Amino acid sequence: MTDTAHDSCDDPSPVCSYTEWDPLEEIIVGRLDGAVLPSSHIAVTYRFPPVRRLLYRVAAGHRYPGLLVRPARRQLDEFMRILEEEGVTVRQPDAVRWRTVFKTPLWRSRGFCSACPRDGFLVVGNEIIESPMAWRTRHFEGLAYRRLFQMYFDRGAHWTAAPRPELADALYDRHYRPPPAGRPQRYVINESEPVFDAADLTRCGRDLFVQRSNVTNAKGIDWLRGHLGDTYRIHEVETTCPNPMHIDSTFVPLAPGKLMINPAWMRSESLPPLFKSWEVRTAPDPDPLPRGALDLVRWTSMVSKWINLNVLMLDERRVIVEETQGSMIRFLRDWGFETIPCAFMHYTPFGGSFHCATLDVRRRGELQSYF
Repeated sequence: MTDTAHDSCDDPSPVCSYTEWDPLEEIIVGRLDGAVLPSSHIAVTYRFPPVRRLLYRVAAGHRYPGLLVRPARRQLDEFMRILEEEGVTVRQPDAVRWRTVFKTPLWRSRGFCSACPRDGFLVVGNEIIESPMAWRTRHFEGLAYRRLFQMYFDRGAHWTAAPRPELADALYDRHYRPPPAGRPQRYVINESEPVFDAADLTRCGRDLFVQRSNVTNAKGIDWLRGHLGDTYRIHEVETTCPNPMHIDSTFVPLAPGKLMINPAWMRSESLPPLFKSWEVRTAPDPDPLPRGALDLVRWTSMVSKWINLNVLMLDERRVIVEETQGSMIRFLRDWGFETIPCAFMHYTPFGGSFHCATLDVRRRGELQSYF
């Protein structure tokens, strides 16, 4: 990429984003149409106790009930309205019938949904990178975005797909269980081929930060490091999360010099030395989730209780935050941010909150180092 990347977003490319905080101009927001519970597989169910795993096998592959879809869609519509009122162009992927069975020469599965574009795609400068996701149920998730990506490509953006993984049985430890507290970290995937979810990375200009997880292995990180070349530096961060998957509820750069971290899974003293010049604050504990339909969040383990960290920056000051998380709202306001509360908790059974549910396509800014 080093011979094609642009150092400024004032170029003709419709895709250009270097950080999580430059002024947001265009974004892709997820879609709930056709969403189904992910097919039962060790990469999905490894966190479940045995009885719940058996029960999930019966529900897997079926459509999400309207009891969950309808309130989530109302909150999604309100979220998109807020973005548009703040001057952001909003686009969505196409609807796909995710319950359709697909197969490769090695396995078969149903799909999942297109609720969380952050998971499968990484924007670095003027390039969209499709990641080689480790969940079989997400293998063809990019189909929902092809029309949008083709449009961006036709208008001058770069569009790359990492090597498509086989996702053979050999990639997974079918007997895997999360390690007990204090034991060395292990993962449900191994190093037999490169895999990574884009949501395990976060961007700070020339420096990208990544965690190894149950969907991102060292080979996947090595592939991305080789692809991006010398223009960018990729740093691995370690967490103590027993079930690591996606960095944006653990390690959250909010603005130049300001980093929010999860107090349960990360300590400031374990951060890369680059952050010694930054102001690092630990996030507040999440406020309790309401009961009712949101019990599915707990039942499926789609998100952790720390989803309150999953905020979306509109620029260096404005931040969209879950309106039920009063502690987080006060924390951010005390730190000098202008919070925009939005109800979004009904969206979490589909895999995430504001940051997960979006892919920032264009932010107004230049490529620079913040360290």
